[in-house]
Amino acid sequence: MALPTTGSAQSGAGAYLAGRQAAYDSDFAAAALYYARVLGMDPRNPKLMEDLAVAQLSSGQVLRALPVAQKIESEGLRSQVAHLIVVANLFADKQYDTVLARDLETRGVGPLVDGLLIGWAHMGAGSVAKALAQFDIVADQNGLRGFAMYHKALALASVGDYEGAEALFAADDGALTTISRRAVLARVEILSQLDQNDRAREIMADVFVGRSDPALISVTDRLAAGEKLPFSQVRSVQDGAAEVFFSIGAALNNEAADDYTLLYARAANFLRPDHIDALLLSAELLDNLGQYELAVASYRQVPRDSLDHHAAELGRAEALRRAAKPDAAVEVLQQLSLEYPLMASVHSALGDLLRQQEEYQGAVNAYDKALNLTEEGAPAQWFLHYARGISHERLKNWDKSEADLRQALELNPEQPQVLNYLGYSMVEKQINLDEALEMIERAVAARPDSGYIVDSLGWVLFRLGRYSEAVAHMEKAVELMPVDPVVNDHLGDVYWAVGRIREAEFQWSRALSFVKPEDTDGEADPERIRRKLDVGLDTVLADEGAEPLKVANDG
Repeated sequence: MALPTTGSAQSGAGAYLAGRQAAYDSDFAAAALYYARVLGMDPRNPKLMEDLAVAQLSSGQVLRALPVAQKIESEGLRSQVAHLIVVANLFADKQYDTVLARDLETRGVGPLVDGLLIGWAHMGAGSVAKALAQFDIVADQNGLRGFAMYHKALALASVGDYEGAEALFAADDGALTTISRRAVLARVEILSQLDQNDRAREIMADVFVGRSDPALISVTDRLAAGEKLPFSQVRSVQDGAAEVFFSIGAALNNEAADDYTLLYARAANFLRPDHIDALLLSAELLDNLGQYELAVASYRQVPRDSLDHHAAELGRAEALRRAAKPDAAVEVLQQLSLEYPLMASVHSALGDLLRQQEEYQGAVNAYDKALNLTEEGAPAQWFLHYARGISHERLKNWDKSEADLRQALELNPEQPQVLNYLGYSMVEKQINLDEALEMIERAVAARPDSGYIVDSLGWVLFRLGRYSEAVAHMEKAVELMPVDPVVNDHLGDVYWAVGRIREAEFQWSRALSFVKPEDTDGEADPERIRRKLDVGLDTVLADEGAEPLKVANDG
């Protein structure tokens, strides 16, 4: 929306454009500053008001966003974000009657959010019966029953009706239990309050089979010791409202835009600052949006004594890596491995990071620890062998690499990444070429749109001397990965082998233009490519002690 062509608006045009750019870059704090400046010049501009509200809520400034949200409503304007900000602040101030009196036709956030919040507002106003009836109303709407019954169960448990809450969780073969990790833990706490720790442990074992972390281990150990767990999932009406926003945000995650989902996570944390799952969700979304410093700051808000501290530190390390601070990320994971020496996922994450930094021996050491701590048959086991196999291969420990890669295949026989890596490695070593071809063909069948895997198929055919067959596959690989230097270099070699000399030289030139200084793995060696352009592939192969290709004349 363009600003009015008044003198003051013209003088604020730069700030407005800067605000738009900051918002586009997901730099919410900067966007809020710019929009606030421009709004001071044009205080009744509805687009500016909403833009400012969005930026402030996105940056976690929910209380600061209240005045502009209230102004939007006082102007009779409809804005989902403004209504969300106002109602969140009403819950924070325990103004439940005001929430119940709002006209949802003109000031509603959305049917599901509004419906659940009305239920919690009735709880706050002292009418459990009206709250339960409201949750039932929401449940009757298409597709909303799970949300409604989950919140109804939380509401019952929050006032001590654990029998009623458990009846809801147990209905339909426990379907409600499976909607989220938080739902499982809520039911476990409810069962513990009912002196059913053994049943709670059974549910933990069934749902979290093959999974463990400090929080799950702590809950299981406390149940085994006979401790009666307090109900902590919702301790107040504000917690209930926070759970509404988090429930919606968690459901939207990976389904809606990250910046939209962030609004709900921020509202949840505003109402319940110790909502660790909401903090982790906010941090993850900020990381996805490229706001790495904000993501790191959000991860840091998880207390060190939290049972989810390890998850926050794993996330912080990933955000630091993506922020091009690998040394800081390694430091975080190394410290975490000392704090959690028996947690396989920590050592695995450290191995992945070291492998990405081409510190392969350190990666092998980390994967060794992870594998020693991983239960036989666990889902992560194949990947650990695969990742360690890659590291051994880069260290030129082929026997160890092959053993790991074959073990990964034994655990996950049709995994295309493993099939491709093992097959391609054998092609490069010119061993077991028929087996390598069969493996790569299986990988291509599973991932026909993967440029790397299609390239491998073309390359093994080239190595087998089946040059004409290799052409179509290599051309497809280049279509899928047009600026990859290795794939373009391979296509040049294939063209040379079938006598298409000029096209080969063109592809080698393209490959050379795509090689980056940081490409240090040697697969697209710029000096070798230049040598091929100067003297041809046959001479290069002869100089390397390999048999020259028989090249047809391209005329």
